[in-house]
Amino acid sequence: MRWRLSPGLVIDGFELKEHLSTGGMALLWSVARPDDPTPLVMKIPLLLDSDDPIPIVCFETEQMIMPRLVGPHVPRFVAAGPLDPMPYLVMERIPGESLKGRLDEVPLPWPEAVAIGAKVARALHDLHLQKVIHLDIKPSNVMIRETGEAVLIDYGFARHEQLPDLLAEEFREPFGTTPYMAPEQVLQDRADPRSDLFALGVMLYFFVTGERPFGTPRGGQIRRRLWRDPVPPRRLAPGCPPWLQEVILRCLEVDPQDRYATAAQLALDLENPGQVTLTERAERLERDSGLKTFRRWLKARKAKALETPNIAGQLSRAPIVLAAVDLSPGSEDLAEALHLMVQRILSIEGEARIACVNVLKTSRIAVDILEDAEGNSLHVQRLVQLKHWGSSLDIPKERISYSVLEAPDPAGALVDYARHNNVDHIVIGARASSALRRYLGSVSSQVVAEAPCSVTVVRTPKDRRAGSG
Repeated sequence: MRWRLSPGLVIDGFELKEHLSTGGMALLWSVARPDDPTPLVMKIPLLLDSDDPIPIVCFETEQMIMPRLVGPHVPRFVAAGPLDPMPYLVMERIPGESLKGRLDEVPLPWPEAVAIGAKVARALHDLHLQKVIHLDIKPSNVMIRETGEAVLIDYGFARHEQLPDLLAEEFREPFGTTPYMAPEQVLQDRADPRSDLFALGVMLYFFVTGERPFGTPRGGQIRRRLWRDPVPPRRLAPGCPPWLQEVILRCLEVDPQDRYATAAQLALDLENPGQVTLTERAERLERDSGLKTFRRWLKARKAKALETPNIAGQLSRAPIVLAAVDLSPGSEDLAEALHLMVQRILSIEGEARIACVNVLKTSRIAVDILEDAEGNSLHVQRLVQLKHWGSSLDIPKERISYSVLEAPDPAGALVDYARHNNVDHIVIGARASSALRRYLGSVSSQVVAEAPCSVTVVRTPKDRRAGSG
Protein backbone atom coordinates (compact mmCIF):
# COMPACT_ATOMS: atom_id res chain seq x y z
CA MET A 1 0.00 0.00 0.00
CA ARG A 2 1.46 3.33 -1.05
CA TRP A 3 -0.03 5.28 1.83
CA ARG A 4 0.04 4.39 5.52
CA LEU A 5 -3.66 4.28 6.33
CA SER A 6 -4.74 5.49 9.74
CA PRO A 7 -7.68 7.35 11.29
CA GLY A 8 -7.56 11.04 10.40
CA LEU A 9 -5.84 10.59 7.04
CA VAL A 10 -7.61 12.64 4.33
CA ILE A 11 -7.79 11.24 0.80
CA ASP A 12 -9.32 13.57 -1.81
CA GLY A 13 -11.47 15.23 0.83
CA PHE A 14 -12.56 12.00 2.55
CA GLU A 15 -11.33 11.56 6.13
CA LEU A 16 -10.67 8.00 7.28
CA LYS A 17 -12.55 7.30 10.50
CA GLU A 18 -12.48 3.58 11.32
CA HIS A 19 -11.03 0.46 9.76
CA LEU A 20 -14.03 -1.81 9.30
CA SER A 21 -12.58 -4.98 7.79
CA THR A 22 -9.96 -6.55 5.56
CA GLY A 23 -11.14 -8.98 2.91
CA GLY A 24 -9.34 -11.12 0.43
CA MET A 25 -9.01 -8.31 -2.08
CA ALA A 26 -9.84 -5.01 -0.32
CA LEU A 27 -9.87 -2.92 2.85
CA LEU A 28 -13.02 -1.20 4.07
CA TRP A 29 -12.88 2.09 6.01
CA SER A 30 -15.68 4.30 7.23
CA VAL A 31 -15.06 7.83 5.94
CA ALA A 32 -16.58 11.28 6.17
CA ARG A 33 -16.29 14.53 4.27
CA PRO A 34 -17.07 18.07 5.39
CA ASP A 35 -20.69 19.21 5.31
CA ASP A 36 -21.93 15.74 4.30
CA PRO A 37 -23.84 13.86 7.01
CA THR A 38 -24.22 10.73 4.85
CA PRO A 39 -22.55 7.59 6.31
CA LEU A 40 -19.92 6.55 3.77
CA VAL A 41 -17.55 3.66 3.26
CA MET A 42 -14.30 3.61 1.28
CA LYS A 43 -13.17 0.41 -0.43
CA ILE A 44 -9.42 0.25 -1.11
CA PRO A 45 -8.13 -2.69 -3.16
CA LEU A 46 -5.15 -4.69 -1.95
CA LEU A 47 -2.92 -4.26 -4.97
CA LEU A 48 0.63 -4.58 -3.69
CA ASP A 49 0.42 -7.49 -1.26
CA SER A 50 1.10 -10.09 -3.98
CA ASP A 51 1.72 -10.54 -7.66
CA ASP A 52 -1.87 -11.64 -8.20
CA PRO A 53 -3.43 -9.42 -10.90
CA ILE A 54 -7.00 -10.38 -10.04
CA PRO A 55 -7.57 -7.70 -7.35
CA ILE A 56 -6.73 -4.89 -9.74
CA VAL A 57 -8.95 -6.32 -12.50
CA CYS A 58 -11.82 -6.77 -10.03
CA PHE A 59 -11.32 -3.20 -8.83
CA GLU A 60 -11.41 -1.87 -12.40
CA THR A 61 -14.56 -3.90 -13.06
CA GLU A 62 -16.31 -2.52 -9.99
CA GLN A 63 -15.11 1.00 -10.76
CA MET A 64 -16.72 0.76 -14.22
CA ILE A 65 -20.01 -0.78 -13.11
CA MET A 66 -20.93 0.97 -9.86
CA PRO A 67 -21.42 4.51 -11.24
CA ARG A 68 -24.05 3.10 -13.61
CA LEU A 69 -26.16 1.46 -10.91
CA VAL A 70 -29.15 3.15 -9.32
CA GLY A 71 -32.00 2.25 -7.00
CA PRO A 72 -32.54 0.89 -3.50
CA HIS A 73 -30.97 -2.51 -4.23
CA VAL A 74 -27.42 -1.21 -4.75
CA PRO A 75 -25.13 1.02 -2.68
CA ARG A 76 -25.19 4.62 -3.91
CA PHE A 77 -21.93 5.42 -5.70
CA VAL A 78 -20.15 8.57 -4.45
CA ALA A 79 -16.61 8.76 -5.85
CA ALA A 80 -13.66 6.81 -7.22
CA GLY A 81 -9.90 7.33 -7.22
CA PRO A 82 -7.44 6.37 -10.00
CA LEU A 83 -4.81 3.66 -9.65
CA ASP A 84 -2.17 6.34 -9.14
CA PRO A 85 -1.72 7.52 -6.47
CA MET A 86 -4.54 5.81 -4.50
CA PRO A 87 -7.29 3.62 -5.97
CA TYR A 88 -10.54 3.63 -4.02
CA LEU A 89 -14.31 3.53 -4.27
CA VAL A 90 -16.57 5.54 -1.97
CA MET A 91 -20.20 4.55 -1.59
CA GLU A 92 -23.01 4.86 0.90
CA ARG A 93 -22.59 2.79 4.03
CA ILE A 94 -25.53 0.42 4.51
CA PRO A 95 -26.34 0.14 8.24
CA GLY A 96 -26.13 -3.30 9.78
CA GLU A 97 -24.44 -6.53 8.75
CA SER A 98 -24.62 -8.71 5.68
CA LEU A 99 -26.56 -11.98 5.67
CA LYS A 100 -23.28 -13.67 6.55
CA GLY A 101 -24.12 -12.72 10.13
CA ARG A 102 -27.09 -15.11 9.99
CA LEU A 103 -25.03 -18.18 9.11
CA ASP A 104 -24.51 -19.11 12.76
CA GLU A 105 -28.30 -19.41 13.05
CA VAL A 106 -28.89 -21.84 10.18
CA PRO A 107 -31.09 -23.65 9.58
CA LEU A 108 -33.52 -20.75 9.72
CA PRO A 109 -37.28 -21.24 10.01
CA TRP A 110 -38.34 -21.81 6.41
CA PRO A 111 -40.78 -18.84 6.29
CA GLU A 112 -37.89 -16.55 7.21
CA ALA A 113 -35.67 -18.10 4.53
CA VAL A 114 -38.45 -17.59 1.99
CA ALA A 115 -38.86 -13.92 2.95
CA ILE A 116 -35.12 -13.35 2.52
CA GLY A 117 -35.12 -15.20 -0.81
CA ALA A 118 -37.98 -13.11 -2.17
CA LYS A 119 -36.17 -9.89 -1.29
CA VAL A 120 -32.96 -11.06 -2.96
CA ALA A 121 -34.89 -12.18 -6.05
CA ARG A 122 -36.43 -8.72 -6.34
CA ALA A 123 -33.00 -7.12 -6.02
CA LEU A 124 -31.62 -9.42 -8.71
CA HIS A 125 -34.43 -8.57 -11.10
CA ASP A 126 -33.72 -4.88 -10.63
CA LEU A 127 -30.01 -5.49 -11.23
CA HIS A 128 -30.66 -7.56 -14.37
CA LEU A 129 -32.89 -4.79 -15.73
CA GLN A 130 -29.79 -2.57 -15.47
CA LYS A 131 -27.93 -5.07 -17.72
CA VAL A 132 -25.72 -6.42 -14.92
CA ILE A 133 -25.18 -10.01 -13.77
CA HIS A 134 -23.69 -10.18 -10.29
CA LEU A 135 -22.03 -13.62 -10.54
CA ASP A 136 -21.07 -13.74 -6.85
CA ILE A 137 -24.36 -13.92 -4.96
CA LYS A 138 -23.77 -15.27 -1.44
CA PRO A 139 -24.78 -14.24 2.10
CA SER A 140 -21.77 -11.93 2.61
CA ASN A 141 -22.75 -9.94 -0.51
CA VAL A 142 -26.34 -9.27 0.57
CA MET A 143 -27.45 -6.66 3.09
CA ILE A 144 -30.95 -5.66 4.16
CA ARG A 145 -31.83 -1.98 4.42
CA GLU A 146 -33.70 -0.67 7.43
CA THR A 147 -36.60 -0.13 5.01
CA GLY A 148 -36.57 -3.84 4.10
CA GLU A 149 -34.98 -3.96 0.63
CA ALA A 150 -32.12 -6.33 -0.11
CA VAL A 151 -28.91 -4.57 -1.21
CA LEU A 152 -26.40 -6.39 -3.41
CA ILE A 153 -22.78 -5.42 -2.78
CA ASP A 154 -19.34 -6.24 -4.23
CA TYR A 155 -19.30 -6.11 -8.05
CA GLY A 156 -15.73 -7.28 -8.61
CA PHE A 157 -16.84 -10.46 -10.41
CA ALA A 158 -19.88 -8.87 -12.09
CA ARG A 159 -20.50 -8.42 -15.79
CA HIS A 160 -22.16 -5.41 -17.42
CA GLU A 161 -23.51 -6.27 -20.82
CA GLN A 162 -22.46 -2.95 -22.36
CA LEU A 163 -18.98 -2.77 -20.83
CA PRO A 164 -15.80 -4.78 -21.44
CA ASP A 165 -15.70 -8.03 -19.46
CA LEU A 166 -12.13 -7.67 -18.19
CA LEU A 167 -12.12 -10.95 -16.29
CA ALA A 168 -13.15 -12.92 -19.38
CA GLU A 169 -10.69 -11.02 -21.57
CA GLU A 170 -7.66 -11.45 -19.32
CA PHE A 171 -8.13 -14.86 -17.69
CA ARG A 172 -9.12 -18.39 -18.70
CA GLU A 173 -10.60 -19.67 -15.49
CA PRO A 174 -13.97 -19.62 -13.71
CA PHE A 175 -14.65 -16.81 -11.23
CA GLY A 176 -17.01 -16.85 -8.27
CA THR A 177 -17.34 -18.39 -4.82
CA THR A 178 -17.23 -22.14 -5.41
CA PRO A 179 -20.16 -23.28 -3.19
CA TYR A 180 -22.45 -20.85 -5.06
CA MET A 181 -21.15 -21.04 -8.64
CA ALA A 182 -23.58 -22.12 -11.35
CA PRO A 183 -22.56 -24.95 -13.69
CA GLU A 184 -22.20 -22.57 -16.62
CA GLN A 185 -19.81 -20.42 -14.59
CA VAL A 186 -17.67 -23.51 -14.08
CA LEU A 187 -17.55 -23.65 -17.90
CA GLN A 188 -16.50 -19.95 -17.94
CA ASP A 189 -19.84 -18.73 -19.29
CA ARG A 190 -20.42 -15.32 -17.67
CA ALA A 191 -23.30 -14.16 -19.85
CA ASP A 192 -26.42 -15.77 -18.35
CA PRO A 193 -28.46 -13.90 -15.70
CA ARG A 194 -29.88 -17.25 -14.57
CA SER A 195 -26.49 -17.95 -12.98
CA ASP A 196 -27.56 -15.58 -10.20
CA LEU A 197 -30.74 -17.61 -9.69
CA PHE A 198 -28.66 -20.76 -9.19
CA ALA A 199 -26.63 -18.96 -6.49
CA LEU A 200 -29.84 -17.80 -4.80
CA GLY A 201 -31.03 -21.41 -4.88
CA VAL A 202 -27.83 -22.43 -3.04
CA MET A 203 -28.52 -19.72 -0.43
CA LEU A 204 -32.11 -20.88 0.07
CA TYR A 205 -30.98 -24.50 0.39
CA PHE A 206 -28.36 -23.49 2.98
CA PHE A 207 -30.77 -21.35 5.00
CA VAL A 208 -33.42 -24.09 5.05
CA THR A 209 -31.22 -27.16 5.69
CA GLY A 210 -28.08 -25.77 7.35
CA GLU A 211 -25.93 -27.45 4.70
CA ARG A 212 -24.63 -26.31 1.32
CA PRO A 213 -26.01 -28.42 -1.54
CA PHE A 214 -22.57 -29.00 -3.09
CA GLY A 215 -20.38 -28.62 0.00
CA THR A 216 -17.26 -26.50 -0.32
CA PRO A 217 -15.48 -27.98 -3.34
CA ARG A 218 -11.92 -27.21 -4.36
CA GLY A 219 -10.20 -27.27 -7.71
CA GLY A 220 -11.68 -29.71 -10.20
CA GLN A 221 -14.30 -30.84 -7.68
CA ILE A 222 -16.55 -27.96 -8.73
CA ARG A 223 -17.25 -29.75 -12.03
CA ARG A 224 -19.25 -32.35 -10.09
CA ARG A 225 -22.26 -30.02 -10.14
CA LEU A 226 -22.45 -30.64 -13.89
CA TRP A 227 -23.77 -34.12 -13.15
CA ARG A 228 -24.35 -34.62 -9.39
CA ASP A 229 -27.68 -33.39 -8.00
CA PRO A 230 -27.94 -32.35 -4.32
CA VAL A 231 -29.71 -34.26 -1.58
CA PRO A 232 -33.33 -33.02 -1.68
CA PRO A 233 -33.90 -30.38 1.03
CA ARG A 234 -36.80 -32.29 2.61
CA ARG A 235 -34.47 -35.22 3.32
CA LEU A 236 -32.38 -32.93 5.54
CA ALA A 237 -35.18 -30.65 6.76
CA PRO A 238 -38.50 -32.59 6.92
CA GLY A 239 -40.33 -29.39 7.80
CA CYS A 240 -39.52 -27.89 4.41
CA PRO A 241 -42.82 -27.76 2.48
CA PRO A 242 -42.96 -29.53 -0.90
CA TRP A 243 -43.59 -26.25 -2.76
CA LEU A 244 -40.37 -24.76 -1.37
CA GLN A 245 -38.35 -27.82 -2.37
CA GLU A 246 -39.87 -27.44 -5.85
CA VAL A 247 -38.63 -23.85 -6.02
CA ILE A 248 -35.15 -24.59 -4.64
CA LEU A 249 -34.48 -27.59 -6.86
CA ARG A 250 -35.72 -25.70 -9.90
CA CYS A 251 -33.17 -22.97 -9.14
CA LEU A 252 -30.45 -25.65 -8.87
CA GLU A 253 -31.06 -27.32 -12.22
CA VAL A 254 -27.85 -27.91 -14.20
CA ASP A 255 -29.33 -26.55 -17.44
CA PRO A 256 -30.27 -22.86 -17.16
CA GLN A 257 -33.24 -23.56 -19.45
CA ASP A 258 -34.75 -25.70 -16.67
CA ARG A 259 -34.50 -22.94 -14.04
CA TYR A 260 -36.73 -19.92 -13.64
CA ALA A 261 -36.42 -17.71 -16.69
CA THR A 262 -36.12 -14.52 -14.63
CA ALA A 263 -35.65 -13.41 -11.03
CA ALA A 264 -39.08 -11.75 -11.20
CA GLN A 265 -40.70 -15.12 -11.90
CA LEU A 266 -38.82 -16.63 -8.95
CA ALA A 267 -39.94 -13.80 -6.64
CA LEU A 268 -43.54 -14.31 -7.76
CA ASP A 269 -43.45 -17.98 -6.72
CA LEU A 270 -41.71 -17.29 -3.40
CA GLU A 271 -44.37 -14.73 -2.49
CA ASN A 272 -47.30 -16.83 -3.74
CA PRO A 273 -46.62 -20.42 -2.60
CA GLY A 274 -50.19 -21.50 -3.25
CA GLN A 275 -49.61 -20.86 -6.95
CA VAL A 276 -46.46 -23.01 -7.26
CA THR A 277 -47.09 -25.96 -9.57
CA LEU A 278 -45.65 -29.11 -8.01
CA THR A 279 -43.70 -31.59 -10.15
CA GLU A 280 -41.73 -34.68 -9.20
CA ARG A 281 -39.10 -32.32 -7.74
CA ALA A 282 -41.42 -31.56 -4.83
CA GLU A 283 -41.66 -35.20 -3.71
CA ARG A 284 -38.01 -36.26 -4.04
CA LEU A 285 -36.35 -37.66 -0.94
CA GLU A 286 -33.33 -39.23 -2.64
CA ARG A 287 -30.74 -38.16 -5.17
CA ASP A 288 -31.08 -39.28 -8.77
CA SER A 289 -30.22 -42.87 -9.62
CA GLY A 290 -26.69 -43.93 -10.52
CA LEU A 291 -27.69 -44.50 -14.15
CA LYS A 292 -29.15 -41.02 -14.53
CA THR A 293 -26.11 -39.49 -12.86
CA PHE A 294 -23.78 -41.51 -15.12
CA ARG A 295 -25.57 -40.20 -18.20
CA ARG A 296 -25.12 -36.62 -16.98
CA TRP A 297 -21.45 -37.38 -16.30
CA LEU A 298 -20.95 -38.57 -19.87
CA LYS A 299 -22.62 -35.41 -21.14
CA ALA A 300 -20.52 -33.24 -18.80
CA ARG A 301 -17.29 -34.67 -20.19
CA LYS A 302 -18.01 -32.88 -23.45
CA ALA A 303 -19.66 -29.83 -21.91
CA LYS A 304 -18.43 -26.40 -22.87
CA ALA A 305 -19.71 -22.86 -22.62
CA LEU A 306 -22.70 -22.23 -24.85
CA GLU A 307 -23.65 -19.01 -26.53
CA THR A 308 -26.21 -17.48 -24.20
CA PRO A 309 -28.75 -14.71 -24.84
CA ASN A 310 -27.96 -11.20 -23.78
CA ILE A 311 -29.56 -10.03 -20.55
CA ALA A 312 -32.19 -7.82 -22.15
CA GLY A 313 -33.02 -10.59 -24.60
CA GLN A 314 -33.50 -13.15 -21.83
CA LEU A 315 -35.76 -10.81 -19.85
CA SER A 316 -37.80 -9.84 -22.92
CA ARG A 317 -38.37 -13.50 -23.80
CA ALA A 318 -39.69 -14.23 -20.33
CA PRO A 319 -42.09 -11.42 -19.35
CA ILE A 320 -44.67 -11.67 -16.59
CA VAL A 321 -48.04 -11.07 -18.24
CA LEU A 322 -51.06 -10.20 -16.11
CA ALA A 323 -54.32 -11.31 -17.71
CA ALA A 324 -57.11 -9.35 -16.01
CA VAL A 325 -60.10 -11.61 -16.63
CA ASP A 326 -63.66 -10.33 -16.23
CA LEU A 327 -65.88 -13.25 -15.15
CA SER A 328 -69.10 -11.35 -14.50
CA PRO A 329 -72.29 -12.48 -16.29
CA GLY A 330 -72.53 -11.13 -19.83
CA SER A 331 -68.74 -10.85 -20.28
CA GLU A 332 -68.28 -14.22 -21.99
CA ASP A 333 -67.42 -12.75 -25.40
CA LEU A 334 -64.89 -10.38 -23.84
CA ALA A 335 -63.30 -13.21 -21.85
CA GLU A 336 -62.93 -15.19 -25.09
CA ALA A 337 -61.35 -12.21 -26.87
CA LEU A 338 -58.94 -11.83 -23.96
CA HIS A 339 -58.11 -15.55 -24.18
CA LEU A 340 -57.25 -15.22 -27.87
CA MET A 341 -55.00 -12.23 -27.18
CA VAL A 342 -53.11 -14.02 -24.40
CA GLN A 343 -52.65 -17.05 -26.65
CA ARG A 344 -51.27 -14.75 -29.35
CA ILE A 345 -48.80 -13.28 -26.86
CA LEU A 346 -47.70 -16.79 -25.83
CA SER A 347 -46.99 -17.66 -29.45
CA ILE A 348 -44.51 -14.77 -29.55
CA GLU A 349 -43.16 -14.74 -25.98
CA GLY A 350 -42.08 -18.36 -25.62
CA GLU A 351 -41.07 -18.23 -21.92
CA ALA A 352 -43.76 -15.86 -20.63
CA ARG A 353 -45.28 -16.36 -17.17
CA ILE A 354 -49.05 -15.73 -17.16
CA ALA A 355 -50.74 -14.46 -14.00
CA CYS A 356 -54.50 -14.84 -14.43
CA VAL A 357 -56.21 -12.37 -12.10
CA ASN A 358 -59.83 -11.62 -11.30
CA VAL A 359 -61.01 -8.95 -8.88
CA LEU A 360 -63.97 -9.64 -6.62
CA LYS A 361 -65.22 -6.15 -5.90
CA THR A 362 -66.03 -5.37 -2.28
CA SER A 363 -67.77 -2.38 -0.74
CA ARG A 364 -65.89 0.43 0.97
CA ILE A 365 -68.53 0.92 3.65
CA ALA A 366 -71.17 -1.84 3.55
CA VAL A 367 -70.83 -5.36 4.88
CA ASP A 368 -69.81 -7.57 1.97
CA ILE A 369 -71.70 -10.73 1.12
CA LEU A 370 -69.08 -13.17 -0.13
CA GLU A 371 -71.35 -16.21 -0.43
CA ASP A 372 -74.14 -17.05 -2.86
CA ALA A 373 -77.69 -18.02 -1.88
CA GLU A 374 -76.58 -21.62 -1.28
CA GLY A 375 -73.74 -20.57 1.01
CA ASN A 376 -70.95 -21.25 -1.48
CA SER A 377 -67.88 -19.02 -1.40
CA LEU A 378 -67.85 -16.50 -4.23
CA HIS A 379 -64.06 -16.38 -4.00
CA VAL A 380 -63.79 -20.13 -4.60
CA GLN A 381 -66.32 -19.96 -7.44
CA ARG A 382 -64.33 -17.21 -9.15
CA LEU A 383 -61.10 -19.18 -8.72
CA VAL A 384 -62.68 -22.26 -10.31
CA GLN A 385 -63.96 -20.14 -13.21
CA LEU A 386 -60.56 -18.51 -13.61
CA LYS A 387 -58.78 -21.86 -13.77
CA HIS A 388 -61.30 -23.07 -16.34
CA TRP A 389 -60.61 -19.93 -18.43
CA GLY A 390 -56.86 -20.58 -18.40
CA SER A 391 -56.91 -24.37 -18.71
CA SER A 392 -56.81 -24.35 -22.53
CA LEU A 393 -53.92 -21.91 -22.84
CA ASP A 394 -50.89 -23.51 -24.45
CA ILE A 395 -48.44 -23.05 -21.58
CA PRO A 396 -46.69 -25.39 -19.11
CA LYS A 397 -48.52 -25.57 -15.79
CA GLU A 398 -45.55 -24.19 -13.84
CA ARG A 399 -45.76 -20.93 -15.82
CA ILE A 400 -49.40 -20.04 -15.15
CA SER A 401 -51.03 -19.00 -11.88
CA TYR A 402 -54.47 -17.88 -10.74
CA SER A 403 -55.40 -15.20 -8.20
CA VAL A 404 -58.71 -13.75 -7.07
CA LEU A 405 -58.24 -10.37 -5.40
CA GLU A 406 -60.84 -8.84 -3.11
CA ALA A 407 -60.84 -5.04 -3.27
CA PRO A 408 -63.23 -2.08 -3.48
CA ASP A 409 -61.16 -0.58 -6.32
CA PRO A 410 -60.54 -3.20 -9.05
CA ALA A 411 -58.26 -0.98 -11.11
CA GLY A 412 -56.17 -0.04 -8.08
CA ALA A 413 -55.88 -3.71 -7.08
CA LEU A 414 -54.66 -4.68 -10.56
CA VAL A 415 -52.12 -1.84 -10.64
CA ASP A 416 -50.84 -2.73 -7.15
CA TYR A 417 -50.50 -6.39 -8.15
CA ALA A 418 -48.58 -5.40 -11.28
CA ARG A 419 -46.27 -3.07 -9.40
CA HIS A 420 -45.55 -5.49 -6.56
CA ASN A 421 -44.88 -8.47 -8.84
CA ASN A 422 -42.78 -6.75 -11.52
CA VAL A 423 -45.40 -7.39 -14.20
CA ASP A 424 -44.17 -6.49 -17.70
CA HIS A 425 -47.47 -6.45 -19.58
CA ILE A 426 -51.14 -6.20 -18.59
CA VAL A 427 -53.86 -7.53 -20.88
CA ILE A 428 -57.32 -6.31 -19.91
CA GLY A 429 -60.73 -6.30 -21.52
CA ALA A 430 -62.91 -3.22 -22.03
CA ARG A 431 -66.63 -3.23 -22.63
CA ALA A 432 -68.49 -0.99 -25.03
CA SER A 433 -68.72 2.64 -24.01
CA SER A 434 -71.78 4.07 -22.29
CA ALA A 435 -72.81 7.38 -20.78
CA LEU A 436 -72.42 5.99 -17.25
CA ARG A 437 -68.98 4.55 -18.00
CA ARG A 438 -67.86 7.83 -19.55
CA TYR A 439 -69.00 9.66 -16.43
CA LEU A 440 -67.56 7.29 -13.83
CA GLY A 441 -64.52 6.14 -15.78
CA SER A 442 -63.68 2.53 -16.62
CA VAL A 443 -61.39 0.02 -14.95
CA SER A 444 -59.37 -0.40 -18.15
CA SER A 445 -58.81 3.33 -18.62
CA GLN A 446 -57.66 3.71 -15.01
CA VAL A 447 -55.28 0.77 -15.42
CA VAL A 448 -53.88 2.31 -18.62
CA ALA A 449 -53.33 5.62 -16.81
CA GLU A 450 -51.68 4.18 -13.68
CA ALA A 451 -49.97 0.93 -14.69
CA PRO A 452 -46.17 0.69 -14.29
CA CYS A 453 -45.90 -1.34 -17.51
CA SER A 454 -47.34 -1.79 -21.01
CA VAL A 455 -51.09 -2.37 -21.24
CA THR A 456 -53.07 -3.99 -24.04
CA VAL A 457 -56.79 -3.25 -24.02
CA VAL A 458 -58.94 -5.91 -25.69
CA ARG A 459 -62.43 -5.39 -27.11
CA THR A 460 -64.82 -7.81 -28.74
CA PRO A 461 -65.46 -7.40 -32.48
CA LYS A 462 -69.00 -6.24 -31.66
CA ASP A 463 -67.70 -3.53 -29.31
CA ARG A 464 -65.13 -2.40 -31.86
CA ARG A 465 -67.86 -1.98 -34.48
CA ALA A 466 -70.07 -0.13 -32.01
CA GLY A 467 -67.26 2.28 -31.20
CA SER A 468 -66.46 3.11 -34.82
CA GLY A 469 -69.65 5.02 -35.65
